[in-house]
Amino acid sequence: MSAGMGVLTILMTLVGWSSIPLFLRYFSEHIDPWTSNGWRYGASALFWAPVLIVTALSGRWPAGLWRAALIPGTINVCGQICFVWAHYRIEPGLLTFGLRSQILFAAAGAYLLFPQERAVIRTPTYLLGALLVVMGTSGSILLSPQSIDWTRLSGVGLAVASGGLFACYALSVRKYLPMVSSVMAFAAISQLTAVVMVGLMFLLGERFGAAVWELSREQFVWLLLSAFIGIALGHVFYYMSIARLGVAVSAGVLQLQPFLV
Repeated sequence: MSAGMGVLTILMTLVGWSSIPLFLRYFSEHIDPWTSNGWRYGASALFWAPVLIVTALSGRWPAGLWRAALIPGTINVCGQICFVWAHYRIEPGLLTFGLRSQILFAAAGAYLLFPQERAVIRTPTYLLGALLVVMGTSGSILLSPQSIDWTRLSGVGLAVASGGLFACYALSVRKYLPMVSSVMAFAAISQLTAVVMVGLMFLLGERFGAAVWELSREQFVWLLLSAFIGIALGHVFYYMSIARLGVAVSAGVLQLQPFLV
């Protein structure tokens, strides 16, 4: 049942996260990346805040939760900044191929940190899959009909960097929050991430983030929906997958993302 739930949640993560590059690419033509990150993470934090409040009032607060969430939250901030900025430089399909380099970082980290995952990582099929990721990403860049200029190279670099950071993020969640429920873990991490994202939006966003009010009502709803699908639910489902399937297998399933995008 645990493995079956893990398969279900990683498939839900895959479908949800495959929609996010399309949302972000669309909004890259309407709002700046700081505003996009600030509003989306701010909305996600508000969504999960009641969970933290109810847990605190009921006296069931996990000891050391904020301290344990600090490192994953910091890594998540860096990864999210690179991820969103990449959408302003390259198209979603190429971006997700670069992002999927995550499996290489995730496999290396899982091999070093979690001995129970080494058997999966050593299998010929897993190693072949990792090799195909390298070949596919390289081919997508080098064989693209579009000229390779600084904008595209920087976009690919940001995509690969976000892949590496998101791999470290998944590994840190498993290492520092293994005994905390998926909901509580991300509820805490989303608050820490939102504080930074909203702060950066006020400092660097166009008109302190007020540019979002130029969106139509329908566009604003889509912006909030992207936050709900990609952040509020997507990360929790991913946490549940990591707990049941491990980091290496969960990252492996997400290799299908570029094709769905």
